[in-house]
Amino acid sequence: QVQLVESGGGLVQAGGSLRLSCAASGRTFSSHVMGWFRQAPGKEREFVAGIRWSGSNTYYADSEKGRFTISRDNPKNTVYLQMNRLKPEDTAVYYCAARTRPTTQSMDVTTAGRYDYWGQGTQVTVSS
Repeated sequence: QVQLVESGGGLVQAGGSLRLSCAASGRTFSSHVMGWFRQAPGKEREFVAGIRWSGSNTYYADSEKGRFTISRDNPKNTVYLQMNRLKPEDTAVYYCAARTRPTTQSMDVTTAGRYDYWGQGTQVTVSS
């Protein structure tokens, strides 16, 4: 079992920044990939960013490239999502997810259904 707890969400004006954190506990050594997803009201959950626990591979949705940065702190079992130049359309609940099955396929990183554990989510609201 892996437990994930997100934090760092809140209300910010357009153009501002937030840093989300995802603290993992439990069998964290079994997590191969960590991802951030978001879900706005009435919309499907969508991929934001992903990172492997080992190595330097990171993945981003096209709309977030250059604005968001995913990083990890392995000793702290924590993954971060730095979000800059936020837009009102970034408003959503942001979820952290862990995939415990090893993979070399980028589709396994970007697809919500291929993750094994999820956090409860943290609300991000960007005002215009």
